Amino acid sequence: MSSSDKISTDGSQGLGQNPFGALSGAGLPTAPPSVIQPAAKKEVPAKSRGRVDIKRTTAGRGGKIVTLVTGFVGIGLPEKESLAKKMRNACGCGGTVKDGDIEIQGDQREKIAQILTEAGFRPVFAGG
Repeated sequence: MSSSDKISTDGSQGLGQNPFGALSGAGLPTAPPSVIQPAAKKEVPAKSRGRVDIKRTTAGRGGKIVTLVTGFVGIGLPEKESLAKKMRNACGCGGTVKDGDIEIQGDQREKIAQILTEAGFRPVFAGG
């Protein structure tokens, strides 16, 4: 082979025509933003909003199990009621806010802990 038959690999010579160059003006629809940019991650609160205790109790309820969430610091009644509503919907059971604590019917400690973690609290299982 002579030296004129060889292709240079130093990058000085282009490959010629871009086969996809004509597609930009062909009237094709643009990609949706979710394809171009990845979906944003859920924001996790940077600081813990405090420790809350999750207890399973039957005292004074005729032997029925109730999950009791106590130890809220710095939140008002409206936020407790909205948290209780989320817990009731997630667990598919009844519940209420009584004396500053949230009561949910049945043993629902795992689901409640997940909801509280998402809300920025640090749930701790206490008692039986």
